[in-house]
Amino acid sequence: MLVTFKTSAYSDITFFGDAAVSLLKLMGQSGNVPGALLAADIPEAMQTLHEGLKKMSEAESEADSGSSPVNSESSLSDSDSAPPVALHTRAGPLVSLLQAAADANESVLWDS
Repeated sequence: MLVTFKTSAYSDITFFGDAAVSLLKLMGQSGNVPGALLAADIPEAMQTLHEGLKKMSEAESEADSGSSPVNSESSLSDSDSAPPVALHTRAGPLVSLLQAAADANESVLWDS
């Protein structure tokens, strides 16, 4: 499933369903698709998203600091698969869309 976020203040952005639902939940939304966010609710959703991403990033940093170093030879054999893209990295375009919508006082819609 693909989820597309839309607002008249920014270009449409499409995410894979699992990433979109995770980001919606971090914004304080139910994660249901389709859905909408009124212009007046966007600043609070952005704040909640930033806080959630910060907590997630801190938890990942703590988990990484306790792990052992990766053997470079085993890393080379696994080079066929790209490392996963972190959710906070995927959130960048959505944050830009939300900021543009907030600046223009426009609502945001999402659907599959």
